[in-house]
Amino acid sequence: MVKTLNLLAKTVRPRQWVKNLALYTGLVLTGQLFNSTKLVQVSLAVVYFTLLSATIYIFNDILDIKADKKHPFKKHRPIAAGELPIPVALFFGLSGVIISLYLMVQLGWFYFFIGLTYLIFQLGYSLWLKHVPILDVLMIASGFILRVYAGAVVIDAHINAWLLLCIISFSLFLAVGKRRGELTLLSGQAIAVNQSRKVLAHYSNQLLDVYCGMFANSSWLTWTLYTFVQPPIIIERHRLINLFTALPRTFYSEKWLMLTIPLVIYGVMRYLQLVYENNQGESPERILLSDRPLIGTIVIWVGLIIAIIYLI
Repeated sequence: MVKTLNLLAKTVRPRQWVKNLALYTGLVLTGQLFNSTKLVQVSLAVVYFTLLSATIYIFNDILDIKADKKHPFKKHRPIAAGELPIPVALFFGLSGVIISLYLMVQLGWFYFFIGLTYLIFQLGYSLWLKHVPILDVLMIASGFILRVYAGAVVIDAHINAWLLLCIISFSLFLAVGKRRGELTLLSGQAIAVNQSRKVLAHYSNQLLDVYCGMFANSSWLTWTLYTFVQPPIIIERHRLINLFTALPRTFYSEKWLMLTIPLVIYGVMRYLQLVYENNQGESPERILLSDRPLIGTIVIWVGLIIAIIYLI
């Protein structure tokens, strides 16, 4: 039993769970981070969404078992390697989906429908859409967008139009970077490309380079526009300091979020460097959890956002 649980733990990909932190986006950027009730609601939403997304990986591995066996790295996954029996995996997968959807209803029907949409999209991706060029990238990106909206709808938070465009651009940037990394990883392995990830045959290096540049630019530009148009959030009860009382009018500004722009630009450039120089784009979550400069940039970026919204 212990061995089965260990194999299941590998199958549900704990490293991928970091993506679900995107559910906190609406909570943080609308000034409600220190609202204990809403913080608990979003945290529960993160847990439930994590359960759902984790069990979907089980179905993904079952559906992809033939292709994964021909992949240089995925062939070591428990299901593809034959270590985790399909009936056992299917039982835990179905149980996880049923339990997660039931829990999602408790947080509201809109949250439930977003979770159900995510489930349908992921199954559609595994069954068909991952073989359709361009649509495969759009489906990967949709997962990030649905996560942000899942966290926002639980607390009835508004998502600014420019923030939405930034999320879309950043999601597509990661998705295209993933395809670029996969193509580099499988280059020179014609059998693996044709049989393990057929859609890569429709992407040339030049095309993915154009896509990467396009969405890299739109990512930092849309964040820049968001920081410029976003009005200041008034949180009198939680504001610890007010620098405006100590600053001369010369330095008065309502656009302090624009201080985060250099960090975003550096983050995008660093990610591109890792994709092209170190060939690491195939697994975005591995980059986000292992590259120290990028981790440091994200920590400072998040910390600066919180300081600007809640302290200044």
